[in-house]
Amino acid sequence: MKKVVFSVFAVFAALIISACSGGDSTAKQEANASSEQTTQSLPQEDSNATSSALDKIKENGVIRIGVFSDKPPFGFVDTNGVNQGYDVYFAKRLAQELLGDENKIQFVLVEAANRVEFLKSDKVDVILANFTQTPERAEQVDFTLPYMKVALGVAVKSDLEVNGVDDLKDKTLILNKGTTADAYFTANYPEIKTLKFDQNTEAFAALLDGRGEALAHDNTLLFAWTKENPNFKVAIKELGNQDVIAAAVAKGNDELKNFINDLITKLGDEQFFHKAYDETLKTYFTEDINADDVVIEGGKL
Repeated sequence: MKKVVFSVFAVFAALIISACSGGDSTAKQEANASSEQTTQSLPQEDSNATSSALDKIKENGVIRIGVFSDKPPFGFVDTNGVNQGYDVYFAKRLAQELLGDENKIQFVLVEAANRVEFLKSDKVDVILANFTQTPERAEQVDFTLPYMKVALGVAVKSDLEVNGVDDLKDKTLILNKGTTADAYFTANYPEIKTLKFDQNTEAFAALLDGRGEALAHDNTLLFAWTKENPNFKVAIKELGNQDVIAAAVAKGNDELKNFINDLITKLGDEQFFHKAYDETLKTYFTEDINADDVVIEGGKL
């Protein structure tokens, strides 16, 4: 009988010990779960957030700048495969100021129609591709202070009588997709027959081949092109608004935008863009065009 009592007592004691032990284990599990929840609820450090836009460029050791390959004298690749032009001249100074070396640039070749997309998809840090600032584009990218003036123009063969847009209504007008000329004529003169191309070279080749009677583009580009092609003239020298050319960065990239703005303001003191005009544009224009017709210093019209 004593053995039975002792056995029952032993079993009972074991159950109590097990229950106490289980309780401790449950409490520990609950404490661990609570600790994990607390840890998860704390904001995690974002390594990208700690590195600013300028820091990232400096860490990479190069700035990616979108430029044209086929739009002389503003952005083009010469016969030696070297990027040249007014935009390229500015790009080199930007790299010099930011990275201490004007050669620390990765030139990314763009078309007019993909400039916005290249910024939005982080293929470039900056666009310096003869980019006209418009309200529609400003909804998608951020523009810096301007560094050049521009309006639309229309080029035709020298013997063709064109004095205004009405004279184009029975003709084929050549346009470069994604340009302000494309947007202007599509919105305001949809009745005019157009022929559109992705590349500048394709558009001008079409004009030379007679696939269209007229070509609309930035007037500054047409002034340069018609000097090289004297069988053509700029029949309409200014159309639409007087616009400006500016650099562009991704929407919300205030740090890089402000850096470029400060640089443009600083460069005004040394008349940098007048020097850029003399080095890259002057020989392309006729004598009736001068620097003040084209460039903007210090970001001020």
